[in-house]
Parts: sequence; C-alpha cells; structure tokens
Amino acid sequence: MKIQKIDHICFAVRDLAETKRIYKEDLNLDPALEYTAESEKIKVVRYYVGEVAIEFMESTHSDGEVAKFINKSGEGFFLISYKVDNLPNALEELRGKGVELIDNRPRKLFGNRYAFIHHPSRLGGVLTELLDGDFDLGKE
Repeated sequence: MKIQKIDHICFAVRDLAETKRIYKEDLNLDPALEYTAESEKIKVVRYYVGEVAIEFMESTHSDGEVAKFINKSGEGFFLISYKVDNLPNALEELRGKGVELIDNRPRKLFGNRYAFIHHPSRLGGVLTELLDGDFDLGKE
C-alpha cells in the first residue's frame, strides 16, 4: 500500500451555516464546494488549504454517524482520510496484517472509492479512511 497524501480532514459540527459564516467573516474563506451525501447522512462544506481539504460535516439525521459522534464526544475532529494508489489492494494488505476493518469492500461516492479502516477507539477517537479516485460531484 502506498499512501500518496492526506486527502482531507473532517470536523463534526452541529451548525454548518454558522461554521461557514465564521470562516467567511473571520478568515475570508469561501467553501470550494458544498454537498449532501444522503448515503452517509451528512451535509458537507469543503475548503482547500494547499492540497489538503478541510471538511465540516453536519448530520442530516439524528441516527447518522456524525450525530452519534457529536452526542458522545461533542463537536470536533472526526476523520482523517488518506489517498492511496489502489484501495482494494490496500484493504487486502491490511487484512493480511490482521487489521480489523470497518469496511471490507470499498464504498463509492462522487467518483471516489473509500473505506473506513480503523474504529475510532483504536486511534484516539478519530475515524480513519482510505480512498482512491477523483472527487466529482457529478457522480453519485
């Protein structure tokens, strides 16, 4: 497995509109994109700082993973995502090392294949994701 870069980091928030307002007023930053991923029960705003994306996520359902995280831990650092050269091969390699994976097969969203690999309890409360592909809002 070759990790190419940190693709994005995510923060769970209760109020996405307020987060956007603060980023605009205080930092003069506009989101590079905004989207809703119903399959993950989230609304997202994405900013780029250099090559790394910073995402803020708000749950669209009370039973979503972001809502559960906020209810348990409060708002904050939720996920780190690493871009890899080949996701299926990376998952196979991790399985071969005995790593307990959350996702045994890649999920798909907006042109990316992605998989959650470590339960947050293993890495300081932070969910770990691997992905490959290029983010494209035109693809669901």
